[in-house]
Amino acid sequence: MSSEVTAEQHLARLPYFQGQPAEVIASLASRTRLVTAQPGQVLFLEGEPSDGLWIVATGRVKVYKLNTQGQEHILRIFGDADTFNDVTVLDGGPNPANAAALSETRLWVLPADAFRDLLLKDNAFAVRVVQMLSGRVRSLVRQIEDLTLYSVIVRLARLLLNQADDPALSGTGVTRAALALHLATTPQTISTALRELEVAGAIEFDRHQIRIVHEDLLRSIAML
Repeated sequence: MSSEVTAEQHLARLPYFQGQPAEVIASLASRTRLVTAQPGQVLFLEGEPSDGLWIVATGRVKVYKLNTQGQEHILRIFGDADTFNDVTVLDGGPNPANAAALSETRLWVLPADAFRDLLLKDNAFAVRVVQMLSGRVRSLVRQIEDLTLYSVIVRLARLLLNQADDPALSGTGVTRAALALHLATTPQTISTALRELEVAGAIEFDRHQIRIVHEDLLRSIAML
């Protein structure tokens, strides 16, 4: 539809490509491929060859791993204007995890060679890529710390606080079941932790919405 944001308009707003000349953005956009997905639809599997850099236009996507028993753990949830599978673009390796849509989703895929061509030509772009990937590494370190050192209620309190800064963690498709898989626990445990936070006076919640009513108290519970 004409009202939809085009690949060119979207690329120009991404942190990776901000400040790039219009002709560079147009060249990159001409090489993208549009993908539409329904809730639950798998986008790619771990170990498969990478299609390139995935860019979320609208919707929510989970990147996840499965253990040998088929149990799922969500590594991260991505939303509008997020990019993922960045590492395969740089090292040429296979997909390091699985990805699937959590909601109706529109995405663009930028081939790895288009990204690497710009990386070789533009030093400022290369520095920006290093900075952004460093941020991703720091995020993963924090996630590992949370999972290994803190209880579910602490992890949930941190996630609720993060929702305000990361819209990808809320919205259509981000159910309590998805949050449970992200926090390496069960939906029942999430419900119990939510009730504990409500009794403590930090939040209010119903089936459809979780509202922070005492942020300082929630931060104290989150040990922040």
